Amino acid sequence: MATTLLALACLAPAGAGAQTFDAIRAEYRPSETVVLDRRGEVLQRLRTDASVRRGEWVPLARISPALRQALVLSEDQRFYEHAGVDWRAVSAAAWANLWNTRTRGASTLTMQLAGLLDDDLRLGTGGRTLRQKVGQAVMATQLERSWRKDQILEAYLNLVPFRGELVGIDALARTLFAKAPHGLQDQEAAIAAALVRAPNARPALVAERACGVLKAMRAAPAGKVDCVALDMQTEVALSRRAFVTSDGVAPHAARRVLAAWRAAHPGEALPATVTSTLDARIQRVALQSLTQQIKELRGRHVEDGAVLVLDNASGQVLAWVGSTGALSAAAEVDGVLAPRQPGSTLKPFLYAQAMAERRLTAASLIDDSPADLQTGSGLYIPQNYDRRFKGWVSARTALASSLNVPAVRTLVMVTPDAFARQLGALGIGLREGGDYYGYSLALGSAEIPLLQITNAYRALANGGRVSPTALLPGTAPVFRAALDPGASFIVSDILSDTNARAPTFGSDSLLATRFWSAVKTGTSKDMRDNWAVGYSQRYTVGVWVGNASGAAMWDVSGTSGAAPVWAELMQALHGARGGGAATPSRAPTPPPGVIAQRVAFGDGIEAARSEWFLKGTEQALFATDSKAPSSGATSARGRKRSQSQRAANANAGDAVPARITAPQDGTILALDPDIPPARQRLTLSAEPGSAPASTLRWWIGQREIGRGDRAQWLPWPGRHVVQLRNAQGQVLDERRLEVRGATAKPGARPR
Repeated sequence: MATTLLALACLAPAGAGAQTFDAIRAEYRPSETVVLDRRGEVLQRLRTDASVRRGEWVPLARISPALRQALVLSEDQRFYEHAGVDWRAVSAAAWANLWNTRTRGASTLTMQLAGLLDDDLRLGTGGRTLRQKVGQAVMATQLERSWRKDQILEAYLNLVPFRGELVGIDALARTLFAKAPHGLQDQEAAIAAALVRAPNARPALVAERACGVLKAMRAAPAGKVDCVALDMQTEVALSRRAFVTSDGVAPHAARRVLAAWRAAHPGEALPATVTSTLDARIQRVALQSLTQQIKELRGRHVEDGAVLVLDNASGQVLAWVGSTGALSAAAEVDGVLAPRQPGSTLKPFLYAQAMAERRLTAASLIDDSPADLQTGSGLYIPQNYDRRFKGWVSARTALASSLNVPAVRTLVMVTPDAFARQLGALGIGLREGGDYYGYSLALGSAEIPLLQITNAYRALANGGRVSPTALLPGTAPVFRAALDPGASFIVSDILSDTNARAPTFGSDSLLATRFWSAVKTGTSKDMRDNWAVGYSQRYTVGVWVGNASGAAMWDVSGTSGAAPVWAELMQALHGARGGGAATPSRAPTPPPGVIAQRVAFGDGIEAARSEWFLKGTEQALFATDSKAPSSGATSARGRKRSQSQRAANANAGDAVPARITAPQDGTILALDPDIPPARQRLTLSAEPGSAPASTLRWWIGQREIGRGDRAQWLPWPGRHVVQLRNAQGQVLDERRLEVRGATAKPGARPR
């Protein structure tokens, strides 16, 4: 027989018999890539080969003995006796073929392995040719000379196709039986062995063959094996799809890690494992905190969120939670990268730019009063609480308390286009130029991803220096100056100031930590996006809460939505328990060019304090000569003059028509989504002229909303016509306006 094989060897194709077992094992690639954290802990498994489904290479010692027994009994009973070719089986098969008797083939496990290792020997749709069969025999003999039997069996079980796209015992065991290969029992081993012979056969045929294998395993007569139960088990197993395409706690981060690896290694095949910068412990805490918060907010129409944690010094990503997973209807959307409106989280960069340009100091007084700003599309009127403006406030109070009107006034000084360029220097890319957004850019009307905003806050933590984030270890950060270091320091000090934050958030809010930290919240129009972004000495944490669909939340602000997640994660990062933090966080040291100065404020506007200044901008007293009249409202002097004029006209017998004095025609109202809608009523005012004020009626659309020369109206999104009518319904004056921004809480009716 050996002589015959030698004679036929010349017909065989050049095979892969010279390959070593170690080389085959080293070349093996699972269809999934495992992403590890910085300490080697598994974070995520991602399927990266869509053509097949292969699991990890499993050593023979970790494969069920029952499966090894079933496979040998089913495919090659003299596996441990022959030297690659079972000549007894070959003879029996040849004799049976001569008499047209249907019998089992003579291919050994080693010959089948040869067909798996060499593409030229693979089984085609029309069966193997004589040349391929001879090649299998030759290569099997070569393998048996250089490989051990256990190596042949191990390689076979890891390379053999089982069913459909499943290749190898790991994929089979985890998909059909939802367990590791070492846990397969007799029945499951029999089913697996039956699939080797007929991978895509009908479940009934697979069960029939499995029953025969199980009988051989147990050496039992027909009545001792419950083939009916095995048939049911086979039906269930073949219907399972338990081997998920992605498994772990960081699916979105893992995709970005693999993209970063491919960019760093162009043209190279992905390795079986890729190590990332992420920290599995921090990732789990971030995911748990976010999902718990979203569960608590489900009654307020919230289902999505995202969290990003950065190391300040290196820019390495420590946690990246792109969604709430099963809680979300759009779990595949990566909230870290999705552009959303950032609300008030852009204000720190605006004030820092104004300070760097010497337009403001932290103690400069800004008028928090109604502002009517002329734009190309009408008047832009930013709002605060129910027009209860705070009057003159310092820039410190305006930023820490997130007052809108002072922020818009600051943007008027800086200009939207210049502010957009500053954001670009910080790595925040806007889709349009600053003039496109206008003054609303101060309140976060542009759409920006959490990744860019969080890294920009990291720049504040690094004294105005910015560098790219990193998902792969070993890359040193390359910093560049993006913001004045002195202005960055002062803004960081403001964002950490609990007292300055108190007018809006109170002195005991979630934003106050036991260690030094600086933080800012934000909410976009209609309460669609909710943010909390801040940093300590070592970490920067960004949190977004909302709906991936863009649907509005119900009565959720930055402090009730994103802030709890930010606070819990910061506490965990610093190990804050009891009276302090295990990982300390100290306030930054003032850079050169920043000095402290004791300041006082006139008219008791604010209490005297020590304040930080860029050198050359310091002064000891900040005061105003008088309060500026509110824009859009009539001053006392103006009202007195109007009354005198009306009296003169009345004495002359002239009828003076009533007219609307506020709002102005073409007004665009920008409401603050952080403020409950009920507290943002718009004051409508009129001069009654010759008519008694009691006869005036205010109408919005088809509804009367007030009487007299003044009325309060709860703005409602849309375009509206405000009419002033007399008691007989005659229209005396009208103004057109548009309302943008926060909607009323569901169930509330516009008035």
